[in-house]
Amino acid sequence: MRIRAGYQIVYDCPQPTPMLLMVSPHPSRVPDLETSSYIHLDPLVPLRQYNDSFGNLCTRITAPAGRLTISTDFVVRDPGTCDRIVPDAVQHPVEELPDEAVVFLLGSRYCETDRLSETAWSLFANTPPGWARVQAVCDWVNNHITFGYEHASSQRTAWGAYMERRGVCRDFAHLAVTFCRCLNIPTRYCTGWLGDIGVPPGGPMDFAAWFEVYLGGEWHTFDARNNQPRIGRILMGRGRDATDVAIATTFGPCTLADFQVVTDEIPG
Repeated sequence: MRIRAGYQIVYDCPQPTPMLLMVSPHPSRVPDLETSSYIHLDPLVPLRQYNDSFGNLCTRITAPAGRLTISTDFVVRDPGTCDRIVPDAVQHPVEELPDEAVVFLLGSRYCETDRLSETAWSLFANTPPGWARVQAVCDWVNNHITFGYEHASSQRTAWGAYMERRGVCRDFAHLAVTFCRCLNIPTRYCTGWLGDIGVPPGGPMDFAAWFEVYLGGEWHTFDARNNQPRIGRILMGRGRDATDVAIATTFGPCTLADFQVVTDEIPG
């Protein structure tokens, strides 16, 4: 299948403002692109790109004073298959994990493993380790948090989502990520495009958050917000939590004036 994806993000800056953007498809999806995912800037300003320590493509710019529009529109090929389900994927003892997975056991800005460890074990200690335990986490988080765009908060952590019982997809992901790490399962936070392909329309389009766990020698996709296998994920970034994959990190005052995301299957 073919998917058209893109965005238009508009900022108003009272002064020149350095920005770090993560708004490009992940390098792992570049071979699937049918058209360029070049970032368009209006007004035109220089940009510089690099790959961060998690393998994500990052873009550095200095936004001029006034209004800046950031946009892209591209077509990507996708196999059109649902997220894999591997119920016999086993959990590895910590001492047998590859070195690169260990960082995804640690607490981070939005994933306070120290505050939620006791809760995680009280809830999930009696679940079978491995795939079934991660699915139990997803089921619990999906039932515990009430979704609503009006509940969005850039300050809410996993602990906040646990206590407030409300949030958006990033809050579902942060809480599930934290529980899994508390249970010694390496877990990384993901963000990208996820259209309503194969499911009823779910409201305004936005970037989506999900997570990946290391089981059975490989990484597997889980989604506590939707809690069902989905079609057409276009990965943008992976990291410890939303800090590592923020759409825009600004180093100065600015106001988000407009935000639109497009993710549509191309018929035929």
